[in-house]
This record gives sequence, structure tokens and C-alpha cells, in this order.
Amino acid sequence: MTKQLDLLDIQGNVIRAYGRFGYPVARYAFLNIRHGGRARAFVGALTRKVTTSVDWGDGQGQIPQPNWTVNVAFSYQGLKHLELPRASLVGFSSEFIEGMKFRRDILGDDGPSAPAHWDPIWQHNHETRDKDVHIFVALNARLPALLEESYAWLKDLIAEHSDGVRLLGGHLGDDGAILDYQDVKIVMEDGKPTAKEHFGYTDGIGDPVFEGVSYDADRVNGRGKQLENGEWAPLATGEFLMGHIDEAREYPPAPSPVLLARNGTYMVYRKLHENVATFDAYLEEHGKKFPGGKELLAAKFVGRWRDNGAPLVKAHDQASKEEFDAKLAAADAKGRDKLLCDFTYDDDMSGAKCPFSSHVRRINPRASLEFTRDEQNPKNICGAFEISKGAFDTPGALANRRRLLRRGLPYGDVRDRSRDDGNHGIIIMMINADINRQFEFVQQQWINYGNDFKAANDKEIILGNHSTDDEFPSKAVIQVDPKGDQPPYFLPKIPRLVETRGGEYFFVPSMTALRMIAMGVIDPT
Repeated sequence: MTKQLDLLDIQGNVIRAYGRFGYPVARYAFLNIRHGGRARAFVGALTRKVTTSVDWGDGQGQIPQPNWTVNVAFSYQGLKHLELPRASLVGFSSEFIEGMKFRRDILGDDGPSAPAHWDPIWQHNHETRDKDVHIFVALNARLPALLEESYAWLKDLIAEHSDGVRLLGGHLGDDGAILDYQDVKIVMEDGKPTAKEHFGYTDGIGDPVFEGVSYDADRVNGRGKQLENGEWAPLATGEFLMGHIDEAREYPPAPSPVLLARNGTYMVYRKLHENVATFDAYLEEHGKKFPGGKELLAAKFVGRWRDNGAPLVKAHDQASKEEFDAKLAAADAKGRDKLLCDFTYDDDMSGAKCPFSSHVRRINPRASLEFTRDEQNPKNICGAFEISKGAFDTPGALANRRRLLRRGLPYGDVRDRSRDDGNHGIIIMMINADINRQFEFVQQQWINYGNDFKAANDKEIILGNHSTDDEFPSKAVIQVDPKGDQPPYFLPKIPRLVETRGGEYFFVPSMTALRMIAMGVIDPT
């Protein structure tokens, strides 16, 4: 039996995606450190309010669910100005030290996604001492009024420590307004809350599960790792938290001392603008030509149907979609979870149901990179790497090392779907123990390149940094059954559907580490 994690030591946003726990609104604030010692006093005061991962409830030994939550993270420059010892600082990963802006070429943040187009707050990172983003504070609330209450509390706390920290402005809002914070909220339809983002897809399905957290057995199916016998198990804790064994049966690289790193993790914060007019126009144009119509084509873009998230591997056409919808309507919450998440690509190795360039297949290919299954000479093939079957004990071992916990919510409202220039998109925060091996690999090799999927340089359809120039236009192939007589459908000149508007890499410390940072007692010796 896997030992239960110390949930009192882990920040709450690591274990919980708050939007699914009754927190439809949130506000993200970013601070600059003016004086290290006085900033540590601010961190100490903030830490006393930070929300942990401990179970909520009214039973004995549990903590009642709060009306609003508080969580905190630091950029490398922030940790540096909090005066952590150099011996500790050099133990952080090079990509975290360099920061997201410096890594733009690896991430494909070019053209309209280049830093020159980012929100003002992200324009000066690592370049201007008094404009650097050092501290990230996330406030999630049950109601808009409670969000304002939490923000008033934070502003008062900042005012009390104004000699140590200051709030940074520079977030682009509606009608060109520049705000002191980034607001996010769930998308409403006809006055009702939804789980959708601005392109219309049902979102937030299939977040990974890992060892040490109590999950219903049914929740592990499809979200964990697939075993040789077809069963599912939680991923190793070290894929998401430092100080724990990962899928390679090693401890992920981490700074010293152990108490600084253990139960901490890295968070990738990205503000992504959605070009809804371009998306709608492109979908409308090709939906008229695509066999099966516009909604099936939209499902091919992502790998799930827009209305309810039905996976294409279970509902690959209109008839099977109707059957799936009937099962979904009749199922309870656990049954719905199983229907939406418990699947593999074992019966779709050709990509005829779920294309190789679709979003969900690129983000989590499960065991589908195992292209050859010759019983005489079984092997896994992933791009240029060929690994014997006995090298790992799970069919999707290569994919299991790229998993990401996803947090965040959409921002803004789409006032006019005929325009791209509104204030609308999604704030995505990805949690992982190794930024390079997990987030950056997925972004570079699976989103912006297709070789591992035998798709050459075809990018992932939704998030890819597409180019429509005449020399190197983006394209994608919608595969069909190789035994049938229908030709594949080619998507030509895919436009840039999503553009980066800023972001940074952060370290999310444990509660123990937060207290040590606040007291200035980090000792790597």
C-alpha cells in the first residue's frame, strides 16, 4: 500500500483543480520584491493564510471548505531576492533559472506569440529589477463578492509590507485597459455555468492521478498509467512532487536542502489568447467539405466532441456519438467519469478515429506511441528511439514521463465572435516536477512537431504555432480507416488559433519550505 502524502504540507492548488470544487472565479496577482528581509516578513504573514491540500469537510480532523483560497509561488528571481543561499539557488533547473521568456524559441513563442506581443507585465522579466515578477499569489473564490473580499485582504497585507513588496500592474483587460491583476472565471451559457472554454469545447477532463492521494478506484482508470494487464494504476508521485520517487524509480532533480524541495513542484503559468473569429471561420469553411460535418471536424481537432467531451475513440461518428450520449445521460457521476476517461488508442493505431494531430492525442498519447507489437520481437518505437519491451513495466512508459497536472480557468468574455482582438482566452497553469522533461518536451516535440506520431512536422491543431506563409504553411491530416475507400482529409494553411500573451516559470514550495523561506533559515549544508 502506498503511503498517504502529507496533505497539510502540500499547497492546495497542487492536488485540487479549484474550478471543479466550487470556485468559479479567481484572481492572480504578481508582486515585486523591494527588500529581501522585509519581503520575507510578507511571505510569513501570507503563509498563515495559504490553503493546503488537506481534505475538506465537517468530520473530525477535517478542515471546513473555505470561501476563498490562497496559494503562492516564486520565480527564480523572486527566490534570489528573498536571499536564498547560492548553494540552494544553483540546485534549481536551468530552465526555471532562465525563465519562460528566455526559452521562447524552444516553446515556439514566435510571430504573434513572441514576447513583443505579451502583456506589459511580462515585457520586463529578468531585465529591469523593479519590474520583475517575483511572487505569484492565486485567489480562488466561491462567489465574485468573496473574490473581492480576498483581494481586499491581499491588498491590505501588501500595504502593511509596502517596504518589502509591491503589486505589479500590466495585465491587459477589456477595451485595452491595463489592470493590476489577472481575473479568470468559468464560461457562462444562457446564464448557466459550464465547463467550456471560448472555442466551445468541454474542458478539464482527464487530469492525471498519482500515488499518495486517495482517489476512487474508478477515477484512476484512464487518468493514471496503463499496465501490461490492461489495468490502470496511479502515476508515481515524483512526476509531480519533488522529494518522491518518479516513474524512472529515481528522485527528480531538486535543490537542497531536502526540506526546501520536498512536496514542492514547478508551475508553468501561460496566458493564451484564443482567436475565436479565425477558429470559427476555419471550422466553418472546412466543416462544409468534411464528411460528417462541422461538429465531427471540430471533434477531430481536439479528440473530443465539443458539447460533452465524448472521446472520439468511443464516439467516432454521429451514430456512435448518439449511443455514447445515451449511456452518458443514464450514468451517475462515477459512471460518467469512466465513460469520458477510461479509454486507450489500442483499437485506433491508424488514427482513423482520433487523428494524430488532435489535441488530446498529442498531450497524452497514452500507449499509442507503441507502433509495433510483433509478438516475436516486441518493441516500443517513439521517434528515433527504440526501446526493448522489458525496459519499462508499462506500455505507455514514454508518455507517462510527460504528464502534466493542469490548473487555471478561462479569462474574459467573447463579446463579438467575428473579431479576434477581444480580451478572451485561457490562463493555463501546468504543474510538473521537471519543466524540461514534461512541459517543454510536450510543447516542443508533441505540440509543435509531429515526428513521434509519424506526422513529420505537422503541429497539434489547436495549440500549434502555425504559419500560413506560402513557403512553410501549416497542415494536418485527418486520417481515415486504411481498409476503407475514403481518402484522408487534408487541413491546409491552418491559422494560428491560440497566441501566447505572457507567462513565467514558478516554484510552488511546500508549507514547510514557505515557513523556512519566511524565517530565512534555508541551509543547504
